[in-house]
Amino acid sequence: MGAESLTDERIQELLTMPKRITNPKARWRDLGRHRQVNYEVVSDDGDLNFEIYCRQSLRMPDNFSCGLRWLAPSGEDVHLVRYNGPGHPHENPLEGDRFAYKSHVHRATERYIALGRRAESFAQATDRYRTLNGAIGSLLRDCSIQGLEIEAEDTTGDLFNDS
Repeated sequence: MGAESLTDERIQELLTMPKRITNPKARWRDLGRHRQVNYEVVSDDGDLNFEIYCRQSLRMPDNFSCGLRWLAPSGEDVHLVRYNGPGHPHENPLEGDRFAYKSHVHRATERYIALGRRAESFAQATDRYRTLNGAIGSLLRDCSIQGLEIEAEDTTGDLFNDS
């Protein structure tokens, strides 16, 4: 079973089923212009495997992304959800709506999959986070994932002013 068989209901089940990170001590790696870390994730029943990926530009800190991939039994990787920073504009190609330079959450949908688009092409702007740590925290909460401690996002300061 791969992406072509996913319904919105199954996507919701995959996102919300209890999961845990099995390698919480994974380390960040600098890879050219960005840094990256990947975490292995397994459903609590041990039947399904996932991966969290986190990536951030070393030059533009608000250009970041973290997401959850389902490692389908078919061998296919399906991006279920992705939390992006405000570093770029986004357009939903089927709906025609767009927003610029706002944090946004991509989510896999049955509709985009059926039309041969990337599963997680659809996105909605959000003000739930401003930093990569905030995005990771949102991902962990939204997707019922345990096993990783991260620093809470400081929402009291200005995103572009560290003072």
